[in-house]
Amino acid sequence: MHNAVQSFHYLNLVAYVALGVVTMLFLRRRRDRATRWAAIAFGSLGLLELLTLIPNHPGDLAERANGRLVIALLVVFPYFLFRFTNAFHTANRRLANALFLLSAILVFWTFALPKIPQQGEPRSGLFEAFVIVFFVHWAVLSVVSAWTLWRAGREEPTVARRRMQFLALATAVLTLALLLAVITTKQYSGLSLGSGMLASASVVAFLLGFSPPPILRIWWRTPEQARVQQAIVSLLTFAESQEEVASRVLEPAAGIVGARAIAIRNNQGVVVASWNVPDGAWASLEPGQTVSPLWDDARVVELEVADGSSMVVWTSPYAPVFGDEELRALKTLGALIGLAFDRVRLFQAERQARISLERADAVKTNFIALAAHELRTPMTTILGFITTLHALDERLDAEQRESVEAGLLQQTQRMANLVEQLLDLSRLDAEAIDITPERLDVRAHIEEIVDVAAADLAVVQIDVPVGTMADIDPHALDRIVTNLVTNAFRYGTPPVRVHAEQTDRHFRLTVEDEGDGVSSDFVPDLFERFTRGDGSRVITAGTGLGLAIARSYARAHGGDLVYEDAEPHGARFRLILPMATR
Repeated sequence: MHNAVQSFHYLNLVAYVALGVVTMLFLRRRRDRATRWAAIAFGSLGLLELLTLIPNHPGDLAERANGRLVIALLVVFPYFLFRFTNAFHTANRRLANALFLLSAILVFWTFALPKIPQQGEPRSGLFEAFVIVFFVHWAVLSVVSAWTLWRAGREEPTVARRRMQFLALATAVLTLALLLAVITTKQYSGLSLGSGMLASASVVAFLLGFSPPPILRIWWRTPEQARVQQAIVSLLTFAESQEEVASRVLEPAAGIVGARAIAIRNNQGVVVASWNVPDGAWASLEPGQTVSPLWDDARVVELEVADGSSMVVWTSPYAPVFGDEELRALKTLGALIGLAFDRVRLFQAERQARISLERADAVKTNFIALAAHELRTPMTTILGFITTLHALDERLDAEQRESVEAGLLQQTQRMANLVEQLLDLSRLDAEAIDITPERLDVRAHIEEIVDVAAADLAVVQIDVPVGTMADIDPHALDRIVTNLVTNAFRYGTPPVRVHAEQTDRHFRLTVEDEGDGVSSDFVPDLFERFTRGDGSRVITAGTGLGLAIARSYARAHGGDLVYEDAEPHGARFRLILPMATR
């Protein structure tokens, strides 16, 4: 019996010192409140075991002080353990202060005891009272700590849950070991041996809780590993958008660390997708904002992944301490998500390039057809007029000559307008249009434009308050309004109304008529180049470039040009330009 008790004593000595070293290394990796309390608690146990190597002779003052110090360390250990298990939540300050005071009273009582009996010596009533209070203090705090860890672990992923359960079990076993040690008064008895064996089992469980071996972690992690593999397989499957990629992996990724919610941002800081994140919390995910915790006890962990993308994880307060490897696994998965995002970007860029090429080819084809048709008509007419003048010049009277010259001028102007439109588009595409806003008297400038563009000034209503001033590029305004007024007469029905005002830091201008308007089927293509509705082809000839040019000028000015149906009928074009604040 003597040898067995001594063997377990030295075994526990080595084991608890090793546990103290492990928790110190744990603290070195993670410098947070929970690991600090763990290092203090289990470091004190290691120190306690080392102090037991010093003999305790009743006649030696220093040795007797050492014995009381050992008991004092036993007194404060459950308090430190309680602080560790409750460090993951906001501490109840009153409770913490009360426990600190109770522990301090017990420490003071330890050093105030007149005599601490040796093994085999009878115990006084005062000492028995101390032992009872000491054990109740120890048992209550230890049981509460063990239950807290066990209950919280049920919501965690497998590895964290097993680690927390081992810590809870170790705490309970250590309490039983202490109970046996308190009951017996003999150093080498069956109860002492049982106490030593339970203490050994406890320290093994503590070590498994704080630093389980890799093979055990792999075994515990099997369910989460299946989720990771499932997520990786989904990432290898083709996806057309980043949203589709993210939606496939969000829930499996959350399961790896037991996250309550998770969001993925791309390298522009834009939230691509989220799982279990309320819509109202998306604003806090924007760059430069503080992420909302969503839950009082949630911990927000931001993981940077490949290419500048990131994941925001709302997890339990225990995950950063007990799920550190799972967080690293999640970061690895995040790197794969970043690669999948890159693949999607390449696909989208390739598709956009293909669409652009197809569109450019269609525009080129339309342009060639337009040029062949629109330029051929005036060129043929001009050639005919010139041939007529050359061959029959002497036979034509003044009226005939004037008619030929008028037709020649009309067709020349038509060709010049077409060439000017093509040049406008070329400059706009090359962003070579220099927008230079000037302070304009809006009504006077619009009146000048309408005088030139309107087919009949009598049916044009200009509704612009006198004295309205705005900062607008005059050339851009001229090109936009000219096209709109010309189209209103060409395709609509008078009267034509032009309204302009400057409100809420924007210049707004509308041109509307009372014609049939634009058919709903053609509205999506209304501002496309070389497009004309079937009705407009019947009404009059045109190139289909005017509205495309007008909108391009509006957007080059930082604004836009939109279409809407007029009431009760007709077409209304609305120009909106931002104004610089003064």
